[in-house]
Amino acid sequence: MKNGAKFAALAGGTLGLAVAGIAGCGTGSETTASSQNGAASVTVSSPIQVVAAENEYGNVISQIGGKYVHVTSIMSDPNTDPHTYEASPQTAKAIASAQLVVQNGVGYDDFMGKLESASPNAKRKVIDVQTVLGLPNNTPNPHLWYKPTTMPQVAKAIVKDLSALDPAQASYFTKNEKTFDQSLQPWYKELALVKKEFPNAPVATTEPVADYMLQAAGTKNMTPWAFQAAVMNGTDPAPQDVTLQENLFKQHKVKVFLYNQQVVDTMTTSLLNLAKQNHIPVVGVYETMPTGYTYQSWMLDEVKDLEKALKNHVSTERLS
Repeated sequence: MKNGAKFAALAGGTLGLAVAGIAGCGTGSETTASSQNGAASVTVSSPIQVVAAENEYGNVISQIGGKYVHVTSIMSDPNTDPHTYEASPQTAKAIASAQLVVQNGVGYDDFMGKLESASPNAKRKVIDVQTVLGLPNNTPNPHLWYKPTTMPQVAKAIVKDLSALDPAQASYFTKNEKTFDQSLQPWYKELALVKKEFPNAPVATTEPVADYMLQAAGTKNMTPWAFQAAVMNGTDPAPQDVTLQENLFKQHKVKVFLYNQQVVDTMTTSLLNLAKQNHIPVVGVYETMPTGYTYQSWMLDEVKDLEKALKNHVSTERLS
């Protein structure tokens, strides 16, 4: 759903209690330890407290910040529908004590702004990916992490804010950013390979989860946008769009069906079965980074699965 994870009003002022319960707790980056015999104290850096709305952003922060950050990712279960997420007192507490917050924007995780407003902190730094990319509020596809140019820009913003919070480690953060950027090259090469070998390959989708990646791979998404938007926003597609979508399979107009494994209903299940009946290979895609992956290995595997479907007619419905 475009306006994604819903913010649940926490009954009885639970949110306020969660925030108030940690009032006065320090969030500084240094603590002081003294020896028992009264010797000189030693200043020890404590990790920067970071909250990421989505675990793909949290993973990138961890790669750049290393041992100098402690990252809490709010949405991190690839087996659940992220659109049904309900904010909890634990989430409110984590955001209240965070020194850095990273969120997607474009209406995908609006609950973050509400929680941040509930525990105002002038020193807290917030990276809104929509703002980093300079995107308007009416951007139709909020799944920004599938766009190959997104994470390098987000990584720069992360380095800037981490360096401001812990200047002594600025060179460490910058070095890790360069390593991260370089690690994206296999993904870029695989995208270029698919684009070269299968130009304008026709595909179908349930919703625009991986559309940015499909565009970068040079494929042609035959699913009507109105259909994708309806499924994304949790509304019923128009009958004529349903017919168009079904005919893509029945008439073998597409070579691959990309299926959102986290948003499943009667409509999407019927399409999955129809694709299988017509021997259209299926590639499962996710909104939340699956367990056991880094951001870059996840993106790379999604494109490799697309290539296997196009080249060898092989389905990969789920990532392990």
